[in-house]
Amino acid sequence: MDNNEKILLPKNKGPYFGKLQVQVICEAGSRPIDIATIKIYNRDDPDTLIDTLTTDYSGLTKPINLPAPALEYSMEPPGERPYSEYILIVTAQGLKTVIIDGVQIFPDSSSRQRVVMPRNIDSDESSKVIVIQPHYLYGTYPLKVYEDEVKEMPESNNPPHIVVPEFLVVRNGIPSDYKAGDYFVEYRDYIKNVVSSICYPNWPADTINAIILTTLSFAMNRYYTNWYQRQGYTFNITSSPAYDQLWIYGRNIYDNISVSVDYLFNLFLARPGILQPILTQSCRGTLTDCTGMLSIWGSKLLGDTGYDVMFILHYYYDDDLYVSYTDEIANVIYPWQGKDLSNGAIGGNVNALQKMLDLIARAYLVIPPLEEDGVFGPVTERAVKNYQNLVLLPATGVVDAATWYSMYRTYSQLLNAERKCV
Repeated sequence: MDNNEKILLPKNKGPYFGKLQVQVICEAGSRPIDIATIKIYNRDDPDTLIDTLTTDYSGLTKPINLPAPALEYSMEPPGERPYSEYILIVTAQGLKTVIIDGVQIFPDSSSRQRVVMPRNIDSDESSKVIVIQPHYLYGTYPLKVYEDEVKEMPESNNPPHIVVPEFLVVRNGIPSDYKAGDYFVEYRDYIKNVVSSICYPNWPADTINAIILTTLSFAMNRYYTNWYQRQGYTFNITSSPAYDQLWIYGRNIYDNISVSVDYLFNLFLARPGILQPILTQSCRGTLTDCTGMLSIWGSKLLGDTGYDVMFILHYYYDDDLYVSYTDEIANVIYPWQGKDLSNGAIGGNVNALQKMLDLIARAYLVIPPLEEDGVFGPVTERAVKNYQNLVLLPATGVVDAATWYSMYRTYSQLLNAERKCV
């Protein structure tokens, strides 16, 4: 799929479509599943099969156009539901059937549904069912309770460095619900999920990026201050929008949001003289804006008017707020060296790049095998382009920070996998 491709909508009032691509991964081994079968049904007409897709050797289906509601439903506060809902039934030999109920398809958008399939022997249940909750802007959710944006920290002569976590432990419920599941979620995947759950993907790019930065800074504050651990809990953050940010287990992620997060993930919001990331809170803002919080619908209106990211952030959080960053990423064996790698590059960074690509190529056959010779030649460039296409990054063949850290995540998942799919 061309990452720069846009869905061209007809100039009349319909029909409208959104694109969906499905990626199927084996839970045991983090490897792609080829010849998995995906049956697609409209949730409003669950007895009628829309299409049947099959994954390739990268675990991916072809993108499919699915009917979606009129675009104008996404542009104003709730009336009609602005997205269509679909049911996916995913089967593969030797693996447990997975049913995703409620995949959300917006007009003028494309998304990817990741399906992680357990082995049949891992439990007695015949299938795994995941029901997707309504979108934050359409569903009925409790209001966010405002908190101080800067948290008191234990006094220390050596305050901790700001580090991007590898994972967040997410409690799928309110803090006191000990029956709720706790999930280890890769940090960027968590951010992509939250942003896909709280704003619409067909909104202005500056609005989406402002919401991404708000989401990043909130999550970094929770992690940096050990907010919940200092209260005796074992998780970093919850999925409850009353306490934290809405995270929906198992949902599809919109391509434009995914790419933006990959480029912004090590940023956070700061104020002069304050070390910790700012707890930048948000609310729907459907009827009235919330004091001290970013109004999601209000930020959409500002984006429509042509205001940029910093204007939107300053409008809600005051003018002294600025964007900061950290180069410290937790548990990265091969850190980014701050210089893009392209055809003709040589040296240790290229060796590390080729080492990562070599392991990834064993799982994803679309990536050609290559020698670890420390020379960035045409084969390495082709491998990089194919990897970028695989993860929806711009297929430039140049390794920038977004490509490097995405590649490292995939490499780490495969390196740490203890079992393989049968």
